[in-house]
Amino acid sequence: MTFTTLVRQHWAALRALLVLTAILGIAYPVFIWLLAQLPGLRDNATGSILEVDGKPVGSSLIGQSFTDADGNPLPQYFQSRPSSAGDGYDPMSTSASNLGPESIVDQPDKPSLLTLVCQRSKAVGELDGVDGARPFCTGDGVGAVLSVIGPPDAAGNVVRPTRVVSVNEPCATTRTPFLATYENVRVECAAPGEDYRIGQIVPIHGPALDPAVPADAVTASGSGLDPHVSPAYAAIQVDRVAKARGVSADEVRRIVAEHTDGRTLGFLGEPTVNVLKLNMALDARYPGG
Repeated sequence: MTFTTLVRQHWAALRALLVLTAILGIAYPVFIWLLAQLPGLRDNATGSILEVDGKPVGSSLIGQSFTDADGNPLPQYFQSRPSSAGDGYDPMSTSASNLGPESIVDQPDKPSLLTLVCQRSKAVGELDGVDGARPFCTGDGVGAVLSVIGPPDAAGNVVRPTRVVSVNEPCATTRTPFLATYENVRVECAAPGEDYRIGQIVPIHGPALDPAVPADAVTASGSGLDPHVSPAYAAIQVDRVAKARGVSADEVRRIVAEHTDGRTLGFLGEPTVNVLKLNMALDARYPGG
């Protein structure tokens, strides 16, 4: 390759670099920035920050907790959906729990997804004065799961149990398992550190059919940053918030209705309630609450 050819190739590469830098590195970003300043887009482009008396209190796009210093829910505020992002709603740690439907047996250092759901449902029920029971949960708020031990049939199902253990109820915390007997075999509580996977893992549905606590109150979103709750979750919180603020439940329901957004384009998704906007509206109308 001659020196002239080498110079010509490098000069062509340099010109391509300069042109692409001008288009993609300068012109395109400036165009997008200008587009984002249009009415209706600027708020989203700047983070949708909400302010009170000129001070930012949060973003309408990112959920946050409404708790005291010890993590206890503040009764005068609507509570957000659970979050698995860091310590909760951490934009730098957006994530889910990575626990799926088959996560039903607690580990020594990590509760199963089922137990997390049961615990949250029980806590919401106690906070808002509704029935926190739900299928496959014990009354103490853990997964109602048995390890059925005995000779299996060809399909691997135990046909004649010789021992049955409630795997999520350790003997250190309970002396009476949620179920007394299973197929005429007495149910034991779990001994700490013992592995019961040798048995057939059997979740027990229980009497609860239609939970009063909705699904979004007990499960986190994929990102862990969801700022919305369902109207159903907002509805069961109304009486608590009204009592804490000293106003009528009907008035709180009216404010909830004002902050309920319908389906996107009228048919996509489900109606939602933005928790931060709702709580800000309550503070503005009832500052002493």
